[in-house]
Amino acid sequence: MTVHLYFSLIPEALIASMLPPDEFGTYYAVGSHKKLHGQAMFIELDPNFRHDFFKIEAGIERCVPHDDGSPKRSVYISTYRVLEHVPIDVMQKLYLVTAYGEVLGIESGDAVLAKPTDLNMYQEIAPVHPLVVSTLSPKQYYQFLTQNPDSLVHFPAVCFVDLQLGELAEDPEHGAIRDLPYSFIHHLRECLLEVQEKSIHSKIVNRVESVEYPYRMIKNGIFLGNSDDLIYFPLPSRDELRGKYYRWWRSANQS
Repeated sequence: MTVHLYFSLIPEALIASMLPPDEFGTYYAVGSHKKLHGQAMFIELDPNFRHDFFKIEAGIERCVPHDDGSPKRSVYISTYRVLEHVPIDVMQKLYLVTAYGEVLGIESGDAVLAKPTDLNMYQEIAPVHPLVVSTLSPKQYYQFLTQNPDSLVHFPAVCFVDLQLGELAEDPEHGAIRDLPYSFIHHLRECLLEVQEKSIHSKIVNRVESVEYPYRMIKNGIFLGNSDDLIYFPLPSRDELRGKYYRWWRSANQS
């Protein structure tokens, strides 16, 4: 059986598995007693990827069928500092898995260019996961965290998602809430006003925010970058999600 290499982002881990991506995603979200049911996000890696930081060969050697012939579902190769040691060029598809086990595969694409003056809200996925509002575009935010030598906050690599702000992106003080699901609206308004009016470009809304956010709140896609490069996985349009990927979309919007 083929052995796949998966880079899990929720939580951060490098895993070998004999399951193909769709089956692995369902197993990873709902099929294990070791993990509470919940959303999952992972990237399939080039199976030829090797790095001195990881004992990949040893992990693959342990990834063998069970006595009854069923595939080995997971062998954890690493759960520490994975993101910074996985090069961008070995990353293939990214998979978003709902808490009910529906899997959506996303190809990488060209990064969305946003005006630097726009108000944005970034949920960092790895290696840490604060919720941050910023006037920086996604590309500028990635550069600030990984490439700015003057920044006091620096990561060798980062993964984050750009979340919807609705009318608050234009009018943080008076914009209507409508269907925004955030429970901290008053604090969010204050943070947005602060970055809009003061000489700062980013402010933490919550230092340790849950990385399980409503997928419907993704504004454009998922960004992942290190000191050398940035990769972007754009979420399909709402029309595509409601049509071509209806089962996933319905599952993603269940409470």
